[in-house]
Amino acid sequence: MANIKDDRGFNQVWGDSKSTRVRAERRCEYMISQMTVASNKSVMEIGCGVGKNAFMLAKKTGMNVLGTDLCVPFLEEARKNFPLTNLRYDILDFNKADQFKGEKFDYIIGNGILHHLYHHLDDVFVNMKALLKPKGKIIFLEPNIQNPYVYLIFSYAALRKATHLEPDEMAFSKSFISEKLSKAGYNNIKVEYKDFLLPGVPDFLITPSVLIGDVLEKIPLVKNVAQSIFISAQI
Repeated sequence: MANIKDDRGFNQVWGDSKSTRVRAERRCEYMISQMTVASNKSVMEIGCGVGKNAFMLAKKTGMNVLGTDLCVPFLEEARKNFPLTNLRYDILDFNKADQFKGEKFDYIIGNGILHHLYHHLDDVFVNMKALLKPKGKIIFLEPNIQNPYVYLIFSYAALRKATHLEPDEMAFSKSFISEKLSKAGYNNIKVEYKDFLLPGVPDFLITPSVLIGDVLEKIPLVKNVAQSIFISAQI
């Protein structure tokens, strides 16, 4: 299955398929489950790409959503294909708080973005805190380095090249990210192993994958090889 590459030639978004759409909706629902939904709440998505998750979340919740990315073609596509009155897109770098002109958010979210910032996470989490309202929360979904497939593509140069990974991106473990969040002063840290539904699986395998995955996520040790870790933490 072909992925969507950014303007530098690196893979950023899974190509479209039924399993990818099901997977995306399940992930969006997880994000919502970690929120107190209200029309006066604000959300910023970091690395929103072509806007699908930001659109889905804005539509499902009615909250004010800002989708940000550094890839201009992605945002142009997002504005064209996924418009809503409570959703806007902008080229903004969350590491530069002055770009936001004092705007703060109840939630900062991202789907597969923190591992692109692996070598800078200490600063990243501090910078995010500056953009959160009091009691604000971060919610992220990231590849789990303990998953065999994830481990292989991130650990071997030939596979990194074949899958068009960025030079600095690296998957990580539950313990690694928990320690980083704790060091940055976050509270109510929650990191879960989730998701055995792989993008691009045949349609007839989607329902069995979801049902079996829901069981595997509850089994000690087995759940440790889930494809992703789901992260939330509060200031």
